[in-house]
Amino acid sequence: MANVNTANVNTANVNNLKPITTLLVANRGEIARRIMRTAKEMGISTVAIYADGDAQAPFVTEADSAIALGGRTSAETYLDVSKVLDACKRSGADAVHPGYGFLSENADFARAISDAGVSWIGPTPDVISAMGDKLSAKKLMEAADVPTLPAIQITPETDLVRAANEIGYPVLVKASAGGGGRGMRVVEKEADLQDSVDSAKREAGSSFGDDTVFLEKWLDSSRHVEIQIIGDKHGNL
Repeated sequence: MANVNTANVNTANVNNLKPITTLLVANRGEIARRIMRTAKEMGISTVAIYADGDAQAPFVTEADSAIALGGRTSAETYLDVSKVLDACKRSGADAVHPGYGFLSENADFARAISDAGVSWIGPTPDVISAMGDKLSAKKLMEAADVPTLPAIQITPETDLVRAANEIGYPVLVKASAGGGGRGMRVVEKEADLQDSVDSAKREAGSSFGDDTVFLEKWLDSSRHVEIQIIGDKHGNL
């Protein structure tokens, strides 16, 4: 990884930032544990939130404090904006780290946290709206003349067979929200199309709280190449 020259980092505003004393981690499992471990190394108190089935999980017992969300499914707990926001207010946290997955790419949640006067550790709501949703991101890339794979959003009015034939098999059914490989199905023939769409929608809905899916051309033997850039709200990269 290339080293970034930080000699010209803008520290004027950074030095005036209110320090974080209590961090609520809006996630679960190993993701939450890693965030909490780093927070503790920085002297920051941590707050966990949890579903009924996670009450004795390590990420809960290792936190300085924990708040039950009340519910068993992700939709009833980690994806419930009102419950997580209420837990944040009750905990007295001055910052929220969403980890990845769940509400991390929910622009409304990020905006609600910021509106409550709590620091949001993540992209701004506008950036999340533009890039957190794959369909929106594709439109943004197309507007910038960046090549993208052929894709068709699936709505109740969509003729699936015609859409898949238009793109050409094999196709990929892909969730527009979230990531991590969830809500994705490779379809090689028409006979599997409807079941794959239904299955992807169920998984997307339970994982991200949004069951929007689309068809995209599937490429065999493709490579995932990305460049990660970290920046802050002061313009430092």
